[in-house]
Amino acid sequence: MKAVTWQGKRDVRVETVPDPVIQEPTDAIVRITSTGLCGSDLHLYEVLTPFMTPGDILGHEPMGIVEEVGAGVPDLAVGDRVVVPFQIACGDCWMCLTGLPTQCETTQCTGEGMGAALFGYTRLYGAVPGAQAEYLRVPQAQFGPIKVPEGPPDDRFLYLSDVLPTAWQAVEYAHVPPGGSVAVLGLGPIGDMACRVAQQRGAEQVFGVDLVPERLRRARDRGVETFDLRDFDNEKDLVTAVQDRTAGRGPDSVIDAVGTEAHGSAAARLAQNAAGLLPRAIGARFAERLSVDRLAALYTAIDLVRRGGTISLSGVYGGKVDPLPLLTMFDKQIRLRMGQANVRTWVDDILPLLTEDDVLGVDSFATHRLPLGEAPHAYEMFQRKEDGAVKVLMEP
Repeated sequence: MKAVTWQGKRDVRVETVPDPVIQEPTDAIVRITSTGLCGSDLHLYEVLTPFMTPGDILGHEPMGIVEEVGAGVPDLAVGDRVVVPFQIACGDCWMCLTGLPTQCETTQCTGEGMGAALFGYTRLYGAVPGAQAEYLRVPQAQFGPIKVPEGPPDDRFLYLSDVLPTAWQAVEYAHVPPGGSVAVLGLGPIGDMACRVAQQRGAEQVFGVDLVPERLRRARDRGVETFDLRDFDNEKDLVTAVQDRTAGRGPDSVIDAVGTEAHGSAAARLAQNAAGLLPRAIGARFAERLSVDRLAALYTAIDLVRRGGTISLSGVYGGKVDPLPLLTMFDKQIRLRMGQANVRTWVDDILPLLTEDDVLGVDSFATHRLPLGEAPHAYEMFQRKEDGAVKVLMEP
């Protein structure tokens, strides 16, 4: 089959690799009909290269048709249309039963000190072959795949794999009070969708912050009050501008949908680039012990949120020695929640919104659709934020 493989920093290629096969009774094989390119994939493309191995298959946002099922998968049948969550979880362990499948004790990557295995996402999370491919082996298929109806186009349901539950959890963790205010830092796919979810769930004021014109326009067209970073000389001026819209206090909640690739963090960027240039074995040890993040977005969130407010982190961070202003966080009584989205926990809340009314605008959410064979171009375009690329889907 054809699959998108990682070969080095900013080097992805479409190659012919062996077709996946059933290995365990709880496996299923899914023929992919659509697969997304996620901002988290760019971390592998740019930042987390020490943890990758040439030939790793990328991708974790798939949907498709079940082609084969193992004997231990009673609720799936050949021909079922499914969305596959990005994490691999059993559904039966203590963590899964308490609503935390990202911490699944069956697939937990204990050797790396990490949580549940993920599709297409470094050796830290199991180095499981990913979903930017023609076929995908799905472990723990007795729990993971979400059956969806025939008829509507893939776009209606595809985002259940990652974007929708990640945005939903970001808003849930933000603890926005009824009629309250929330600022979303970063209007990429997750930040954009988090604004939509916050509006749907009753936030009275939703602010969006970014510096990419197309992203700002998309959010503004849906009623979000946007702030263009390029209009401010410094972070303090941005904070003041948002505070002026919230009685001088700042928003009740701030969602950091940027993560480790924030602009305005030159020293951390230099350290990340240096680690990426080292031989992989040395670079991995460096990253494991001394890694740092670009924390500009998180620092802004800490300054921006009102006293007693909540910060929700959905952007991916991976640093070990990041300096945080704990005195300020303590003094402001900031609540902080974070983590990978627990996909299956939120599906029942989200599915009723994926109706003919399309209240979240999923049908028009993608900006680009490309054949899988154009994956190298898709990665480069998305990484450079060219041609208005906000959400890219690929079709095998």
